[in-house]
Amino acid sequence: MQIYLPIAELPISVLLVLGLSGAVGFISGLFGVGGGFLLTPLLIFLDIPPAVAVATVAAQVAGSSMTGVLTYWRRKALDFKLGGVLVGGGIFGTIMGVLFFNSMRRLGQLELVITLAYVTLFTCIGGLMLFDAVRAALRDRKGKPARLRRRAGMHPPWMGLPWRMRFYRSQLYASVLPIAGLAVVIGFIGAVLGVGGGFILVPALLYFFRVPPAVVVGTSLFQILVTMTGATVLHAVTNQSVDIVLAILLLIGGVIGAQFGGRAARNLNVGSFRLLLALLILSVGLRFAIDLFVPPAEPYSVVMPEGTR
Repeated sequence: MQIYLPIAELPISVLLVLGLSGAVGFISGLFGVGGGFLLTPLLIFLDIPPAVAVATVAAQVAGSSMTGVLTYWRRKALDFKLGGVLVGGGIFGTIMGVLFFNSMRRLGQLELVITLAYVTLFTCIGGLMLFDAVRAALRDRKGKPARLRRRAGMHPPWMGLPWRMRFYRSQLYASVLPIAGLAVVIGFIGAVLGVGGGFILVPALLYFFRVPPAVVVGTSLFQILVTMTGATVLHAVTNQSVDIVLAILLLIGGVIGAQFGGRAARNLNVGSFRLLLALLILSVGLRFAIDLFVPPAEPYSVVMPEGTR
């Protein structure tokens, strides 16, 4: 059963899209991260134009984040004050990312930029996470704590920068400058690659700012919801690349898969969780790296920048 995608301008199997989005939703529910970093490259591998894949997955990530935000809000596990700082920086980064996205698309270099960004970002993050997971496993086998505990009164230098603010729910007293700067980077990456950025934001809040885990996920989802909604609107208005038919199919499959992933996560221990997530992120980056070295089927092609005749 196939359906025609009006913006992507190609037919695609409905069952294939539902299956892929369901599998990514399962992984998202299993690891507690947005599935955009997997869904976007999978759509590109299915010959969906990169511009359409990025913009449409942004819509899917925004829609799927809504239920998570409502759930954590009801549990009172969401820091709106910290989320407001993250949203402010994220919106600025999103606007800059969309402007960069559109300029690369006009120059005909968008696909190369997306590929290089995935290779660099995911191999670096996946490699660091894999190193950290293996080190923690080795320390645990020797009977040592996974990480050395920080002594009371010791704080990283970036938390003492000017414009410090107290976030009561997150038990945090720190400068808003590094928090907003982190949000700007994540908003920019999300707009260019169509990812929510939770796989970056959650570890950063946990390790660099020592925000309690109970608050991190809900606050991260709140930031993702607002920035990805903004990215969707900007992509739709500026370059008309959001395919609503594809977005609906992705959302349906993702919601169903996330339910099963959440149930499976109850039986997954922390060590396995970190190791599998690191391998997952690293494999996506390596998959894009392979494309850079494999000779294309058509070695010569002409790319016409948009707006030229």
